[in-house]
Amino acid sequence: MKNGSRLAALGGVVVAGALALSACGSDANTTATASNAPTGNIDCASGMVNAAGSSAQKNAMDEWVKQYTAKCSGTQINYNPNGSGAGIKAFTDGQVAFAGSDSALKPEEVTAAKQRCQGGNAVNLPMVVGPIAVVYNLDGVDGLQLSPETVAGIFSGKIKKWNDPAIAKENSGAKLPGTDIKPVYRSDESGTTENFTKYLKATAPGAWTAEPAKKWPSSGAGQGAAKSDGVSGQVKSTAGTISYVEMSYAHNLKLKTAKIKNGAGEYVELSADSASKALAGAKQVGTGNDVALELDYATKTAGAYPIVLVTYEIACEKGLPVEQAKFVKSFLNYTSSADGQKVLTSVGYAPVPQEVLSKVQATVKALS
Repeated sequence: MKNGSRLAALGGVVVAGALALSACGSDANTTATASNAPTGNIDCASGMVNAAGSSAQKNAMDEWVKQYTAKCSGTQINYNPNGSGAGIKAFTDGQVAFAGSDSALKPEEVTAAKQRCQGGNAVNLPMVVGPIAVVYNLDGVDGLQLSPETVAGIFSGKIKKWNDPAIAKENSGAKLPGTDIKPVYRSDESGTTENFTKYLKATAPGAWTAEPAKKWPSSGAGQGAAKSDGVSGQVKSTAGTISYVEMSYAHNLKLKTAKIKNGAGEYVELSADSASKALAGAKQVGTGNDVALELDYATKTAGAYPIVLVTYEIACEKGLPVEQAKFVKSFLNYTSSADGQKVLTSVGYAPVPQEVLSKVQATVKALS
């Protein structure tokens, strides 16, 4: 679904005929009136909300918005995929009703969010499993296999040629050229970068020494490109490139994806099923209604693809104006429903496993 007018200014959009409502710290991010009449499986709201954040979940959000607004006439959801860091800031500044992020709130963000929620807590709600594809553009080489150490060597700049012995050893029989490897990284702050660098640090600490962060480290190799669209477009158009991007972007542009070696020693092809298996070992580290997760990047689960991120919707547990809170609850009730999760595989994502999803549904039900 094209963003078009839905990516209007976060602060000044007003829907004709709807009541303008103030958010915590802002009076311009929502117009919403709840409706008691359900439409299909959706308990609809009417009006408009603004949200922003993770570009990794953009394609999922586009599909959700399309389905929700089709069934709930009179609704408008403006989602700006400006990156996790920018989305969280917009949320804590009171410019949007909820945020999308590829990582749970940091301690300093928790404090800011509590103020934004007028003393209520903000909760992390895992809503999308977004496998991180290692994508590449190399003619004549399909099914590239890479271990964590080799991936780390490439993105740290230690492995510079496609026919490097480390790559050749893992790809017996492949016709690897002696050309330069051209890594591409996210130039903007990104939860995808944070999760990818967490994976490298956890699985190949000898080859990757930089600390995980939303911003690509100065010690990393390559050329930057903005947002998921920019990264995937750069790989598509430039021979010899390799990068990391959420699976849906790899699928949409038909990019080649590498098989990644997991903790069990298997080279696993990326798929919705193999990504969901990786989340099976995730540990809940959030307390109360917060469903923040700690991922196991060295998973030994058979058939598990190890580089995954979880995209969270970050919302106030309480503290929003009543009508705005009803709209957010209505929309998140849909995205966490069986119907909402079902659409994810068609747009290149993996659904949240039921044992985690049940906790998310309980938290959404408790939003007020």
